[in-house]
Amino acid sequence: MTVLNAIFPIFTLLFLGSLLKHLGITNKTFLKTSDKLVYFIFFPVMLFWKIGTSAPDKGVSVNLCAAAIIAVLIVYLLSLFAIRLFHITNFQAGSFSQACYRFNTYIGMAIVMNALGESGIRYFGILIGFVIPIINVLAVSTLIWHSGKKGSLGQNFTYLLKALISNPLILGCAAGILFSRSQASFPVFIDNTFSLMTSVTMPLALISIGGSLSLAGLKHNTKISLIASMLKILILPIIGFFILKTFSVTGIAFKAGMIFFTLPTSTAIYVLSAQLNSDTQLASAAIMLSTLLSFISLSVVLLI
Repeated sequence: MTVLNAIFPIFTLLFLGSLLKHLGITNKTFLKTSDKLVYFIFFPVMLFWKIGTSAPDKGVSVNLCAAAIIAVLIVYLLSLFAIRLFHITNFQAGSFSQACYRFNTYIGMAIVMNALGESGIRYFGILIGFVIPIINVLAVSTLIWHSGKKGSLGQNFTYLLKALISNPLILGCAAGILFSRSQASFPVFIDNTFSLMTSVTMPLALISIGGSLSLAGLKHNTKISLIASMLKILILPIIGFFILKTFSVTGIAFKAGMIFFTLPTSTAIYVLSAQLNSDTQLASAAIMLSTLLSFISLSVVLLI
């Protein structure tokens, strides 16, 4: 029942998003607009509010973030090895590598809220705030390297810096941590405003993700997308499990970390692949396949 209670609502909303798109009730314009609303406004506000109003964790988040970053770096190196081992082309390499370690933030937060409640949100929020910059650097660097359009070191550094300092999720997490350390509190009317704003975040995000899922490209990219999905939702959780144990991460923080490791790949890999001359059909296939298979990986983690 724990697994059903945590996962069923998420995948129901994903299915609803896909169904609404199929019936023509939503369209590309709606999905694009809702993505922007969630990414630039509602989700950063949620992170700021949830992290800012939570109690300090006495250093547990440091070990959690360190373990997650090390695990992601290991899988990133494995993805580079797989590119050579399976003779993945330069055009496919950037999309493939991203699919191996990038994670779907919205599905992760929804699972954490259902499975761990308020106590897990702070850990997950701080975790993604530290991991997202590292992942962005890895993804953009690999895409640029394999795109055949290598700019100067200064140009590449500027691109990365802009991507990091303009990321609303990073800004929301950082602002929440700073507010939490100030030991201040929100007035009731501000607290109620944030509560009302963030209540729409997860349903809108999940419906939007469901509407963007597509089987396009899966037929011609089954093998490569399956390899990427296995690295993402099988190898990464196994590596992450042992590193969390090594760093003595326990309790709610450990559970939040394991949910993070078993998430499907991010839908953002499609957008970044399109921007930096990589295979968008492979990206689409990897997103779809990892999302379907994550039902199993997330169920196993929640059972354990």
